[in-house]
Amino acid sequence: MKIQQLPYADPGEPDARSGARFLFWLGRNQLGGQLKAVGWGLLNQLGIAGLPLGVGLAVQAVVDGSGRRLALAGVLIALLGGAIALGDTMLHRAAVTNWITAAARVQQLLARKATELGSLLTRRVAAGEVVAVSTGDVERIGWFLEALSRFAAAAATLVVVCVGVVVYQPALGTVVAVGVPVLALAVLPLLPPATRRADVQREKAGRATELASDTVAGLRVLRGIGGEELFLARYREASQEVRGAAVRSARMWALISAIQVMLPGLLLIGVVLYGARLALGGRIAVGELVAVYSAVALTHYPLREFQEIAMAYSFSRPAAKRAARVLALSRTAPAATTTTPSAPPVPAAADAGPHGGRRPGGDLYDPVTGLLAPHGRFTAVVCGDPDAAGRLADRLGGHPAGEGDTGRASVLLGGVPLDALPLAEARAAVLVQDKDPVLLSGTLRELLDVPSSGAVATADALAAARCGDVLDALARASADTGGDPMRTRITERGRSLSGGQRQRLALARSLVTDPGVLVLDEPTSAVDSHTEARVAAGVRRLRRGRTTVVFSSSPLLLDLADRVALVHEGRVVAVGTHRELLDTEPRYRAVVTRETDEEALLGSMDVEESA
Repeated sequence: MKIQQLPYADPGEPDARSGARFLFWLGRNQLGGQLKAVGWGLLNQLGIAGLPLGVGLAVQAVVDGSGRRLALAGVLIALLGGAIALGDTMLHRAAVTNWITAAARVQQLLARKATELGSLLTRRVAAGEVVAVSTGDVERIGWFLEALSRFAAAAATLVVVCVGVVVYQPALGTVVAVGVPVLALAVLPLLPPATRRADVQREKAGRATELASDTVAGLRVLRGIGGEELFLARYREASQEVRGAAVRSARMWALISAIQVMLPGLLLIGVVLYGARLALGGRIAVGELVAVYSAVALTHYPLREFQEIAMAYSFSRPAAKRAARVLALSRTAPAATTTTPSAPPVPAAADAGPHGGRRPGGDLYDPVTGLLAPHGRFTAVVCGDPDAAGRLADRLGGHPAGEGDTGRASVLLGGVPLDALPLAEARAAVLVQDKDPVLLSGTLRELLDVPSSGAVATADALAAARCGDVLDALARASADTGGDPMRTRITERGRSLSGGQRQRLALARSLVTDPGVLVLDEPTSAVDSHTEARVAAGVRRLRRGRTTVVFSSSPLLLDLADRVALVHEGRVVAVGTHRELLDTEPRYRAVVTRETDEEALLGSMDVEESA
């Protein structure tokens, strides 16, 4: 794979069972690049290892006064120099290509997973961890795969050097052949504590990143309640913990580096002392001593690769583990069971898809809670627990909301399990807007340029969501657009807008999409009651004939619904109109009117007396 060919047409299906398996899968998928880098690394390292032989031949030729052998030694050194230059250049090129292509593959896999999971991603994995995986962890994984080929070349070179010096000069070669493996393995006992310290550092850094992300996201609220100093102090404390952990980790790696400098030096001293005694005794020639000495001195270069691969693996292993944990997530339960609905949904004709195709249609039914949203009707859902409402909204979109949903039956649309549909079809059929929708940076026109059926005009969607004041504010905020609010840029996550403005723009975006089923989780929680009533009426009018499910406890919105369902303790316990349920269902009245426990008890007693 060449860098010019990125991105991958298909990054593949990763082995996400563990971090080690994920690293192995990545390495196997770039086997050709790894072998190429190993080949160039061998040329470079063996060229370096061969220099002592050329130098030893040259020294011995001078001692013997042989000009011919000196010239041959010079030619050999020149050839080895060329091999070193070519090997080093091409090794760097091949290794960096491995790094970039591996990182690009991981980035594509993460982007695909984020697209698949949507808002569920940050509900299952902390936002700070997602940021860490998609930034620093990707680089660490690429670093390991880049260093792997250089390590393989260095290990092969050390084997060749040890065998070569034994053949060239057995007396000194035996010392080198015994000493070099000891040098390579001497730091192994220090690697586990070094890895643990590095893991602690990364864990603390992840928590600090998550804290910073949460602080920035809630900066407007923090300023309103005067909490900036509190969160600043928390982040300062977290950053100091990261600094302390980094210092402790660096000390261990510094000790490993010192050992890898000291031990080769001791081996070199031992070779010189022993070789000098052999040379004085006439058992070896001066050139042979110089050649073996130089070979031992140059083992420092391949030995450095042993330290780097140890560092790269210790940093990449937890990074790969986090990436594998994200990539192992699924939008659907892995083992969905089939449950026969108590009230079978009635199939309806398929709707036209966003690009002219067909998509499933009909009643939306959740066999777990018993919630039924009839086709083409406006259904409101009241749930006293906001978190439970969010999980149910996710289920209606075909996503298991968490570990508790594993193995549960899928939501049915017209009798068809959403889990059984391809992701694109499921997304086209059911759109879920959660209570905290995200607005990406860009112009308003770009924000509303989403895949849609084409049946709902942008102006109609903005009018239904009552975005007139938002458009006026955007037009005034950017004079360089000539008063055109559609050309005004929205800042990241819409932070320049109020909560109600963000909520209404997100609602307009969902209305433009015009899905067969639209699920809205508290779509008007951040607007005033007057605007809320107008938004509810606009949505009802624009969605006439389309299936719409709204999670809300607002009487203004509930009064406009064709059908209201009360969900209590995970099951639908009452269905009717808003006014019917107010009169007959105390639990519904307690949620909608915000009754206290005493008021709810008195209300239930009144109902019993009247019965």
